Amino acid sequence: MAYTTINKSTDYFNTKLYTGNNSAGHAITGVGFQPDWTWIKSTDGTYNHHTFDAIRGVTKSITTNENAAETTISGLTAFGTDGFTLGSNAQCNSGGPFVSWNWKAGTTAIPSGSTTDPLGVSINTTSGFGIYKITSPASGSYVLKHGLGKKPKMVIVKDLEASQKWMVWSDTFSNATNDYIKLNSTDAKATYSTCWGTMNSTDCTISVGGTLDANNDHVVYIFTDTTGYSKFGSYTGNGNADGTFVYTGFKPAWIMYKNSGYTGAWIMYDNKRDPHNLIDTRLEAQGDFAESTSSSKSLDFLSNGFKMRGVDNAQSNWDGNTYIYMAFAEAPLVGTNNIPCTAR
Repeated sequence: MAYTTINKSTDYFNTKLYTGNNSAGHAITGVGFQPDWTWIKSTDGTYNHHTFDAIRGVTKSITTNENAAETTISGLTAFGTDGFTLGSNAQCNSGGPFVSWNWKAGTTAIPSGSTTDPLGVSINTTSGFGIYKITSPASGSYVLKHGLGKKPKMVIVKDLEASQKWMVWSDTFSNATNDYIKLNSTDAKATYSTCWGTMNSTDCTISVGGTLDANNDHVVYIFTDTTGYSKFGSYTGNGNADGTFVYTGFKPAWIMYKNSGYTGAWIMYDNKRDPHNLIDTRLEAQGDFAESTSSSKSLDFLSNGFKMRGVDNAQSNWDGNTYIYMAFAEAPLVGTNNIPCTAR
C-alpha cells in the first residue's frame, strides 16, 4: 500500500541556490514550479531574511529577523513558471551566494465563512499549506476559514502595517490557546491570554490584542501535516552525541527547529547547502548572520527522519529540553509507486 500520494516533493517545496549579479532582471530558474512563497537569504553576508509571497505581491518583503512592517524593495520582482526574477536590491541580489526556499500553494478561491473575507488566499490542500492576507477587526477575534480540510499544526502570523513580532502557534504547545513563540527572536515560548482560539479542520481563530493589531492587515501562513511530505511537531533532547531520532516518514530536505522552553536560535538546515551527512551548515531565522558550521548543532538526514548528533546547551539536543520543528521532504519513505526511499 502506498504511503503517500506525493511522490515528488519538489513539486511543492524546493531549495534553490543562486549567485547574485547586482543587476535587475536576474532570472532564477530551476525551482521546478511557480512559487507562491519564497524566502531568500544571503549565505555569506549579514543581510536580512526576505520573504515574498504571491498574495501580498512581488516587491513586498517582510523580514523574519526583524519585527518591521512590510516594505517595498527591488528584491523579488516577479514569480515565474520555474522560479522568480530579482531586482537590484543587494540584500537579494548582490554578487555573492544566496539560498532561496520555495513553497507552492495555488488555489485562490476564498473559502466562505470567515469573520470578514480575506483580502486574498493561496491554498494547496494536497501539500497542506495556505497563505492568507486578512484585515483584523477592531476587537475580539478573527475566525479564518482556512480551507485545508485538516487541523493546522503550525500557524505563523505577521502584522504588515506595524512593527510587531512574528507570532507562531504550534499544536504541541501545552496551552494551545495562550502560548506563542516569536519567529524574530531567540526568546522562549511565552503566554498571553487568549492569543489563539479554535484550531480545527475548518477554522483558525486568532485574537485582537493577543495576536493581531486592531484594524491592520496581516499575513497568515498555515501548515498541516501531509504524510510523506511535511511534518510539524516536537522532540526532547537527550544530551548525547547519539542524539534523539525524530521520525517524519520521509527523507528531509529542509528543517527548522527551536528550543521552545529556553532562549535559543531558530536553526535552519537544508539538503542543498549540506548535500551529505553530517548536516551542520546552519542559518538562523531570527538573525541576519551569514551561515556557519558547528558540530555541536549537527544532525543527520535519514530516509525516514532526522537524528540529532550535536550537543549544545539550549540550542540543540539539550537533555530534557523540548524543541519544536517543521520539516519538508526530499522524498517520501514510500510513494504510490511503492518504491522505498533510500538513505543518504
